[in-house]
Amino acid sequence: MAERKPIESWLTDMDGVLIHEGVPVPGADRFLKRLRESGKPFLVLTNNSIYTRRDLQARLSRMGLEVPVESIWTSALATAQFLDLQRPGGSAFVIGEAGLTTALHDVGYVLSDVTPDYVVLGETRTYSFEALTKAIRLINAGARFIATNPDHTGPSTEGALPATGSVAALITKATGRDPYFVGKPNPLMMRTGLNMIGAHSETSAMVGDRMDTDVLAGLEAGMETFLVLTGLTDREDIDRFPFRPDAVVNSIADLVDKV
Repeated sequence: MAERKPIESWLTDMDGVLIHEGVPVPGADRFLKRLRESGKPFLVLTNNSIYTRRDLQARLSRMGLEVPVESIWTSALATAQFLDLQRPGGSAFVIGEAGLTTALHDVGYVLSDVTPDYVVLGETRTYSFEALTKAIRLINAGARFIATNPDHTGPSTEGALPATGSVAALITKATGRDPYFVGKPNPLMMRTGLNMIGAHSETSAMVGDRMDTDVLAGLEAGMETFLVLTGLTDREDIDRFPFRPDAVVNSIADLVDKV
């Protein structure tokens, strides 16, 4: 097996890696501090499309985790960049929150329910039957179906919440049309993030807590992968997958000395 090159840039998931159920994971502050001091390019990633970069920066800062706003990369931003490349100045009917609508506005998209180019599905805590019905009818009328991420559930202090992937499945069942998922594990999200910070996959690492999104996305993008056990994947779950991370560590604290 070829020896990997030294890690010169880092991508890390947020929920389950840096924070868990609304509190920082021990060692996350030291990891981020070491990254900032090292001068190495890095990104904090999230498949959650609800929040803007500034929202997330403020949320992390309140927990004592300092991340520059330009070092945050969300599935909403990746989706907006993808649509801007595919159909500049297009239109979309959006089901989602400010993180997604702001990202689309910023690339010059018009949000409309009148013959839009796309139906874009993101995360929200207030999915409405009316909006879902409209999305289904627009897709049946020819709108292209995009979803920010395929996560079926998301975490909360009360337990699992239905997420974008589950709602997308409902729309697919009603329309017979599968969405194009932009977020992890699609390596597109990783490659666009790497391009943004001027990094190369051969010298980059991905840290995540999920085998089916974080590790898979990092692997398919050609990055070194680290699985932490502070999130949704337990050690006994790893062998259920036909692929493995390069390394398994207990938490982000175990990676501080690698930066």
